[in-house]
Amino acid sequence: MAVSEKVRGFISQSSWIRRMFEEGDRLKKQFGAEKVFDFSIGNPSVEPPIEFKRALRQVAAEDVSGAHGYMPNAGYLKTRQVVAQALSRDQGVTLSADHIIMTCGAAGALNVICKVLLESGDELLAPTPCFVEYRIYADNANGVAKFVRTKDDFSLDLAAMRDAITERTKIVLINSPNNPTGKVYNEASIRGLAELLEDRNRAYGRDIYLVSDEPYRDIIYDGITVPSILSAYRNSMIVSSYSKSLSLAGERIGYLAVNPAISDVEEVMGGLILFNRTLGFVNAPALMQRVIARIQGVTVDVEEYRKKRELLCDGLSSIGYEFIKPDGTFYLFPKAPGGDDIEFVMALTKRKILTVPGSGFGWPGNFRIAFCVDDATIVNSMKGFAKTFKEYR
Repeated sequence: MAVSEKVRGFISQSSWIRRMFEEGDRLKKQFGAEKVFDFSIGNPSVEPPIEFKRALRQVAAEDVSGAHGYMPNAGYLKTRQVVAQALSRDQGVTLSADHIIMTCGAAGALNVICKVLLESGDELLAPTPCFVEYRIYADNANGVAKFVRTKDDFSLDLAAMRDAITERTKIVLINSPNNPTGKVYNEASIRGLAELLEDRNRAYGRDIYLVSDEPYRDIIYDGITVPSILSAYRNSMIVSSYSKSLSLAGERIGYLAVNPAISDVEEVMGGLILFNRTLGFVNAPALMQRVIARIQGVTVDVEEYRKKRELLCDGLSSIGYEFIKPDGTFYLFPKAPGGDDIEFVMALTKRKILTVPGSGFGWPGNFRIAFCVDDATIVNSMKGFAKTFKEYR
């Protein structure tokens, strides 16, 4: 048996998104892409903005000595400076380049944080629904992931969070705007969580770190704002990427930002920089660092995603599906008619509609629809959504 039991379990737990994506690929080859409605994976459908393409051409054309050589392990100073300036405006906390590490996406940043902060057996606590690979990131650092259900409207359940925190809790990891629900945790919830963590810090005589995973921060609707984690809580960090805000998922460019007021900030930064290298990431891509340094504040056209959200929500609502309209992201998380999310998702595949069961996000009974697709996919899928709904209603 080549694969360990633990790894075999992780493969099973984390496979739903990839499984549905691969099923979609098989169906497209069999029936043609135009006859398959693939909502399985959050691959951005809106093209990168023209500012990115212009900056990419400019950077690629420059004759700069050493442009493709080794760099400081935290990333280029210029890039970290402009990221710090942008985050300072956004977060209401003054950061410098010394508080920023350029990373291989948000996933790279989260793995670095877990490795630096978690002792063997320490707990990472995350509200569900959430991205299932958080469990693996914690295990990579010999930590233990624990999950706490949110309320029925997917807002933070602070009472449940309080009950779940123990003397071994070291990291509380939130994702807002949330994948898969699109929920943005509001200011009151974030302030309440910060007060809870301060109380638990005093009770246990140790620091609990609040980490916010924010790759969807710029994909928000209806005038909603995402509260500042750094201004709410001293022992806090942000991880993010340009995968969604600039549609650069394949470029693996992101960052890690540390609150300047965090305990032992210099030691923490030293550890993070060390493991940004030694975990194998080494550096965020050099070309992308030079590009994004020139286009801070630029995003994809979020209005395109808002229109897709309305198109999908109007269509499913007219059929009878129950859901909470997302505050952000490009995901919808409806209830599965009949209650069995896996059975319902399998029934949708019979009509060549690919979605992901909520069980893959720690929330059975719902299913995720990634609406980062062309409008025709949404419109033409409605007949299949309607027929499957009638079967399970």
